[in-house]
Amino acid sequence: MNDQSDNLRQGLRPELRHVAIIMDGNGRWAAQRGLPRTAGHKKGVDTVKDTVKNAIELSIPYLTLFSFSSENWSRPKPEVDELMRLMKLFIEREENTLHKANVRIRMIGAPLEQSSELYQMIKKAERKTKDNTGLQLTVAFNYGGRDEIVRATKELANEVQKGLISADNITEDLLSNNLDTKELPDPDLLIRTSGEYRISNFMLWQLAYAEYVFLDCNWPDFTKEKFQEAIDIFHKRDRRYGGVCARSAL
Repeated sequence: MNDQSDNLRQGLRPELRHVAIIMDGNGRWAAQRGLPRTAGHKKGVDTVKDTVKNAIELSIPYLTLFSFSSENWSRPKPEVDELMRLMKLFIEREENTLHKANVRIRMIGAPLEQSSELYQMIKKAERKTKDNTGLQLTVAFNYGGRDEIVRATKELANEVQKGLISADNITEDLLSNNLDTKELPDPDLLIRTSGEYRISNFMLWQLAYAEYVFLDCNWPDFTKEKFQEAIDIFHKRDRRYGGVCARSAL
């Protein structure tokens, strides 16, 4: 039985270790103001900076942000180009600040071309911050939950084919250890902004027992107060993991 289940059995408030966020609504935020979608993305980057700072102040050990899905490549090229530019700019400008704040940076998602400038920048930031012990910041980029599971399944199939393991040895833990998030605990809380009620192919395996909170605000309007609101909702939930309600069992 894990620590969360122990807390439930004892009627304790569930621990919040890992928050995952789907940062949605940049385009709608811009449209409401008569601005181009790219203006919304630019404002959204500022919100990322604030959210990382707020996560540190709120003593959250793990934060995962869904920044760019594998499906987002189908967006208009000028918008994709602007998103790539903003990603590079964020790494370039924030890498040292995050490092000084003892933040460790990870990227998850399908591998990029190793010769690309963005790939090299990502790997440099990961290497620079790999020994940091503060907030563990994970950015899901070129990421899709189904793709991640397929890639993990292929790895296990290769091991079976090579005779390193048998098919009977494949367990949930073994599959988890082949996912991009193998070094991370599963999220406890998923937050999605913009008022949409779906998870859009994000961390399909890892979110199996997370609590979901959907907020009506668009991502650029996601403040520390909104962050705290989502956390307060989380702490009012009964996390059952397939069992009975903790409160009713007491």
